[in-house]
Amino acid sequence: MLTDERINMLARVARTPHAGSGDGAHDRSILTLAAASYGSRPEDESTIPTGFDPHAAMLFESIVEGAYIVATADGVFDDEEKKAFERIVAAATGGAVSQKHVADLIADLNDQLTEDGLDLRLQRLGEGVSRREHAQEVLRIAALIAQCSEDVSEVERAVLERLAMTLKLEVSEVDAALADVVKALQPQT
Repeated sequence: MLTDERINMLARVARTPHAGSGDGAHDRSILTLAAASYGSRPEDESTIPTGFDPHAAMLFESIVEGAYIVATADGVFDDEEKKAFERIVAAATGGAVSQKHVADLIADLNDQLTEDGLDLRLQRLGEGVSRREHAQEVLRIAALIAQCSEDVSEVERAVLERLAMTLKLEVSEVDAALADVVKALQPQT
């Protein structure tokens, strides 16, 4: 079981911009920026400007789906794991997306994975992520979720490798993402 402290640490790491993600001028991660748009999605057919960007919202969904695919890789995703996953994602958004909206998204992702299967979900995920830095963010967050239990299983690793290939990244980038996550999760001295 993940403690509140561990969930908060995972969320903090998710919110932290990737070290190689740009010019250093950005103080928020791609996940955080995409979540802000996703969270501003209008509930009705409002024409009032909301700050909603459908491309950013789709990127947020892709990031969460990559993490979800890894979280469910071992075939076990019980209620406790589901609630922890929802809490991590909601906390990682910095409050931009409520846990209820995250739960709704997870339910949709579960239905899609059940209906389509892993291969088709990976294919669709790869089709929806075209920029390299976005692909790296999807992989980084998926690696973070794989590291939740502090031990990445063989099946999680295999799914991370498939995810990397689907995103047109090198398999070696899985090692880099996992190493970055492990380093980020180390207690600061």
